[in-house]
Amino acid sequence: MIVGLTWTLVAVAGLVGLIGVVAGLLKVAPNDLVLGGTALVELGLIVQVVVAIIAPFAGNEPTGDLLEFWIYLVTAVLMPPFAVIWGLVDRGRWATVILGVVGISIAIMVYRMHVIWTVQGA
Repeated sequence: MIVGLTWTLVAVAGLVGLIGVVAGLLKVAPNDLVLGGTALVELGLIVQVVVAIIAPFAGNEPTGDLLEFWIYLVTAVLMPPFAVIWGLVDRGRWATVILGVVGISIAIMVYRMHVIWTVQGA
């Protein structure tokens, strides 16, 4: 994994998550800021998938369990589209909170993927 990409994705997902939770608690319906931020997080996750495929061939092999890493990554990639669909179908404040919780969850998952890839002993 690329450390800069990891920390950028953690920061963006965390910020989008925080904005979503606060906006939802302030009774704001899903808007372009939260939905667009979630789409940006999804784009970052797709870049992460490409990096995870290429990195072992470039000599950057994971130190932890590769299956666990991919389960985290696939789950993280699937979460934003379902959250956005939920936000488009349910225009209530709780959909905004869900989008925020997804952002925070992805920030935590990306950090865990970083630990699996770089820190954890095999």
